[in-house]
Amino acid sequence: MATTVFQEFQEDNTYSPFLADDFDVQKHASQLVQGVIIAEQLNKLTLGINRLEREIESQVGSHYEDLLSQATGVETLEDVLNTMHTRIQTLLAGVERLRVRVVDPYQRVERHTLVLGRLQATCELLRRVIRCLMLSQRLQQQLSSEPRDITKAAISLSELDHLGRDVDLTGLEVLERDQRLVRQARSDVEKQAVVMMDRGMELQNQTQVGTALQVFHNLGILVPSVEKVLDTLITRLNKTVSQTLDVNSLLQVCQDTRKSGPGKAIMPGPGQSVQFRASLWSNLEKLMDDIYHACVQTSHLHKVLAKKRDPVSHVCFLEEVQRHSRSDLFTRVWLNITRILTEEFAKAAQESTFIRQYLEVDYPKLIRLYGDLWRRLKGISMEMRNVNTDITSCVVDGNIEDKDEADNIGRNTQEFDPEQTLRGSLVPLEEAYLSRSRSRLLDPVNLMFAAQDAPPAKEEVDALIKTITSELNVSAVDTSLSETVAQNVAESLQLFCVKCRQLIVTSGEASQVIGPPTPAQSLNGAVVNQLLYVRSQVERTASATLAHLPQPVTTMLLQALPSIDSVMSSAVQPLFDSITDAIEAIILTVHSENFSGNDTKGTDSQCSLYMKELQGFITRAADDYLSIYHPSSIIKEKIHTLACRCLDLFVRHASLLRPIGEGGKLRLAADFAQMEMAISPLCSRPSELGRPYRIVRSFRPLLFQTIQHVIASPSIGDVIPYSTVLHFLFARAPPELRSPHQTAGWSVSRYSNWLDEHQDERERLQLVRGALEAYVASVRSRHLTQFASVYPPMLKLLEKGMVAHGLTTTS
Repeated sequence: MATTVFQEFQEDNTYSPFLADDFDVQKHASQLVQGVIIAEQLNKLTLGINRLEREIESQVGSHYEDLLSQATGVETLEDVLNTMHTRIQTLLAGVERLRVRVVDPYQRVERHTLVLGRLQATCELLRRVIRCLMLSQRLQQQLSSEPRDITKAAISLSELDHLGRDVDLTGLEVLERDQRLVRQARSDVEKQAVVMMDRGMELQNQTQVGTALQVFHNLGILVPSVEKVLDTLITRLNKTVSQTLDVNSLLQVCQDTRKSGPGKAIMPGPGQSVQFRASLWSNLEKLMDDIYHACVQTSHLHKVLAKKRDPVSHVCFLEEVQRHSRSDLFTRVWLNITRILTEEFAKAAQESTFIRQYLEVDYPKLIRLYGDLWRRLKGISMEMRNVNTDITSCVVDGNIEDKDEADNIGRNTQEFDPEQTLRGSLVPLEEAYLSRSRSRLLDPVNLMFAAQDAPPAKEEVDALIKTITSELNVSAVDTSLSETVAQNVAESLQLFCVKCRQLIVTSGEASQVIGPPTPAQSLNGAVVNQLLYVRSQVERTASATLAHLPQPVTTMLLQALPSIDSVMSSAVQPLFDSITDAIEAIILTVHSENFSGNDTKGTDSQCSLYMKELQGFITRAADDYLSIYHPSSIIKEKIHTLACRCLDLFVRHASLLRPIGEGGKLRLAADFAQMEMAISPLCSRPSELGRPYRIVRSFRPLLFQTIQHVIASPSIGDVIPYSTVLHFLFARAPPELRSPHQTAGWSVSRYSNWLDEHQDERERLQLVRGALEAYVASVRSRHLTQFASVYPPMLKLLEKGMVAHGLTTTS
């Protein structure tokens, strides 16, 4: 209900201003006076007041019980508040009494505590003053005694420094004189320790170095003192390297030194180059000794640091130094040495073209000096790195930060490769030398093939081999360098092969076998012969002249030989293919001759026409084409392959001949005998041809044996393939039992190509089986009662062959 009244007032413009949060009575009254009739506004206000009164009465009537209970609760709350007020007053009175009893004693205690603190501070100061006076007196005695005990004096100075570290002792008259003496004594002790350190480092006296380190440790300056010693070593070495490569210093050594005028380049005068070069390398040799000496001094300092320990905490001096420097001494010094060498070599090469030229040309000599230096330092490096590993493993287990830091130092030490870092300082010089070496190896190859129409002369090849030998011998001072040079040598030989391949003629003129040798064939022969010569020279050089080189170098050099073999093989293969095709074409003519005759008179010693043609062709091919090439393993292998192919083709087509009469057998046997003579120009000892020759020798007796003896021959399977014998048995069968190629409708030439493409004996036997099955089907279709007499033995032999080659047979 009340909500309804407020909504009505909100919607009425007369009453809505009274509901606003920022309602101002005076402002609203002024607006009413100025805007409308006052009587009308008073009337509306009266009506609104009446409406509110009625609403209040309605609300009171509706919530009478709740209002009475709230009124009763108010009275109860007033009683509780009165009780709390009384108790609070009582509590405040008690607090006031307690304050009066506590404040005064507290103030007295506070004043007494302040006095006590000042008394204690005064006592502490007096104690320190007394201790300082005692230590000063002891220090004077230690320094006045002979010999001076600077180690104990350093302990006294360290304790004096500790006494004045937390308390300001300046301004005390009683200590002013002693403080001046202490400052002077500290300076003297430090100077004496530095002198002792320098002398001990120079003489490698562990006692002096250990005493100096102990003094530095007692004075609390161990780490900065060790770093200063290392910095001095590095600075001194930097100066030495700079003087070694200084062109003015080198010129002063020459006897005929000429002062260069303003703007003139500094260079050796006439006749001074040799002496200048000798002085440069003499300085570099001395520089390697200085670097070695600096590393030995570092190792000496390292050993003493590893032995010395703090007498109280027992912490190793070396561990303390490395904890602050975050690296071991050798790594720090070595990195600085290599950095100096890198910078100074680059600077010298930039300022003097003569120094750069000598360093680049004689780089193997420089890398030899580096190698000798590293061999002298390798033991020192390993010893220091092993000590670092031991120090790392001795870190206190409870100190996690020290352990992690020591692990990082140990990891960095293990990953650091000082030898590679040393070689890294010569990278620009090595690249320049290798570039020159590569040019010396590749330029002769490009020049000798400039003609583009003829292979290089033997003298040019000898010059290339001499250059290769020289480059590898010069680089033999360093394994890595020699391996890189060997790669350049292999690249040079590869380029030689590429150039030779470009000269090789691949047209039909290079592979013809009809007429005399063509210019293209002569050119290819000359190229192959030069490749053979290069191959033999490289092989001889690798096994004799360069036998002292590391195995990887000679291996890399010999890896170029397969490329040479590949070029030679690609050059001669077309010619051998043409010869092979011609031989096959001649042997194919055997099928054009008649071997079916039974006349045996005068045929035992006569050979066929195709065999005479074959003998003539092979002889002519050997004399005209193959004689162009010098003897070599590749040519010999190709010729043997050719001879084997000739024998295979001959046996294949001899087995495919049908029909063969008794006279034909005698003539074919004579052909077998003549075949051995036919291949003699290719192979003087046919027995070296292996299985093809054994097949020829084993097949000839089968010509005159019965079918039963043929299938029982022990040479079948082991020497003569089953398919070849089965082909031969087809010749003794009637025309109805057709050969496999006749069954398939192929020509002899096509069947021969199929046999070349299917070398697997199982595939050949399956084709033979198909021919026999076709014969069986033909017999049954004609309703004949028996097979040809040769069929059962052939079937038996076929089944035996299939079993031997893992094929299943069908009944």
